[in-house]
Amino acid sequence: MFQLPFPVLDANAAGGDKHLGNLPEWNLDDLYTGEDAPELKRDLDWLEEACASFAHDFENNLAGLDAEGLLDCILRQEKINQIAGRIMSYAGLRYYQQTTDGGRAKFMSDVQEKITNFTTPLVFFTLELNRLDDDHLSKLMHQNADLARYEPVFDRIRAMKPYQLSDEMEKFLHDLGVVGDAWERLFDETIAGLEFNVQGDDLTIEGTLNLLTDPDRDTRQAAAEELADVFGKNVKTFARVHNTQAKEKEIMDRWRAMPTAQTARHLSNHVEPEVVEALRTAVVNAYPKLSHRYYELKRKWLGLDRMQVWDRNAPLPLEDPKLVPWDAAEKTVMDAYNAFDPRMGEIAAPFFTKGWIDAPVKPGKAPGAFAHPTVTDVHPYVMLNYLGKPRDVMTLAHELGHGVHQVLAAGQGEMLSSTPLTLAETASVFGEMLTFRKMLDGAKTNAQRKVLLAGKVEDMINTVMRQIAFYDFECKLHAARRGGELTPEDIGELWMSVQGESLGPAFDFMDGYEHFWAYIPHFVHSPFYVYAYAFGDSLVNALYSVYEEGAEGFEDKYFDMLRAGGSKHHKELLAPFGLDASDPAFWDKGLSMISGFIDELEAMED
Repeated sequence: MFQLPFPVLDANAAGGDKHLGNLPEWNLDDLYTGEDAPELKRDLDWLEEACASFAHDFENNLAGLDAEGLLDCILRQEKINQIAGRIMSYAGLRYYQQTTDGGRAKFMSDVQEKITNFTTPLVFFTLELNRLDDDHLSKLMHQNADLARYEPVFDRIRAMKPYQLSDEMEKFLHDLGVVGDAWERLFDETIAGLEFNVQGDDLTIEGTLNLLTDPDRDTRQAAAEELADVFGKNVKTFARVHNTQAKEKEIMDRWRAMPTAQTARHLSNHVEPEVVEALRTAVVNAYPKLSHRYYELKRKWLGLDRMQVWDRNAPLPLEDPKLVPWDAAEKTVMDAYNAFDPRMGEIAAPFFTKGWIDAPVKPGKAPGAFAHPTVTDVHPYVMLNYLGKPRDVMTLAHELGHGVHQVLAAGQGEMLSSTPLTLAETASVFGEMLTFRKMLDGAKTNAQRKVLLAGKVEDMINTVMRQIAFYDFECKLHAARRGGELTPEDIGELWMSVQGESLGPAFDFMDGYEHFWAYIPHFVHSPFYVYAYAFGDSLVNALYSVYEEGAEGFEDKYFDMLRAGGSKHHKELLAPFGLDASDPAFWDKGLSMISGFIDELEAMED
């Protein structure tokens, strides 16, 4: 129920440099001032009592409530979510600042256990709600407009109705969740504790992955080989985690009679399986004209006969290796946001001045980047690992977009503010696109334009093609696990099959690349999460085309869409822009933007 944020490792973030200026760090005081803060103890005590009295007042009584009674029940549940969410946000964010600190890890674990115990008595709520008759519920909503506002919440809960188990079983699974989380912790701590040595330098995983974008090919090769070596030495642990998580999911899905391994994710994303299938098909069919075509161009630019995996994210020979100091990154992103609409700049400004961003790379800090919404009466926090590369500026634009979205949606309250993953990437990718266009307009030479375009195409390939390849890998992994335990070699074979297909004929694959599935956190924390990136990116490309066409009132419609949070379905949100994600042509519209950029790059070759 109370999910922690987890580091988004594919956000192209990387790790620190002393020439970057003063990098901001989090001030978590808006949540709590410390582990021993009296407010934290007060909230934990309140939560224990509130959960117990909620169960006492409402268990076995939902069917007898009138509209006002059900509204009271919902509002009390929302308050419980808010307090529990605040506590977990604090514990989780402190932990991600330093995952190797035993005290922080223990604190998070203890708090998580307490909250799980407190909230177990609430499990009845969804079960009883799903036993209410449709007509009865709809009658209550007609009687009370405040209650009717929560209809999307009821719809979401009731979508799970066919897959619900007995009350006792649901409580058992709720309690058992802590054990499943331990495998995620094992993964996080193993990744954070990995040690690499590249050309005599001791590095974390983040610093080593960062070297894959180094201008020097020997350095990139050394980093890739060291990653392969260290992953290989730990591959049994990673295979054990993946086997266990996939088996746990298979058992849950079987007991719930879910038709596919993907069903639960589609339900939580409020997206129809056929819409995801249309996206997947459009992307896989576009591999040859997008990723294959781009990497063939890149192979020529790098002057290579064959590309190796360590060349995938190599900078172009034309690229200026100059680092972007933090204040320049802030200015670039804020200028882009303000140029779109000053309201956007206004919402983003406090992130930089009030300790809502944690930017430096530090030992033990979680890798990657994320924006965590915390709870609706506080504000989001953004984590980066800022290294001063142009890509890091894009990551800042991306995470700040999430932050703006989360601030705007907070008005919906705890239950309606959170956006399904498919739409959660909208503002982040749109913010990135605004920043990219701003930088492209500022390009003074053809070479600068080429580098920016190529960088954007690579990011889009990493976000759309690579994530759909990840999704295919997961589909294969979960299908194969149903047939029995998978060896590291089995998992490696599945990984290589999708990598070859998505990257194309320009590449050779080194020995050890078959272990590179091991470090992707989404596979462990959120199965099938990854298609949401491709969904979000392609959706924004289509949305941006509407903006470029000069659609009237676009900005106001855009802010309305963000304010809606999770209160509307994707069909309803996109309708004002004349878009519909269930139309297969919609995905081609998004992909054609990438194709257009590659066309422009090819034209520069002549």
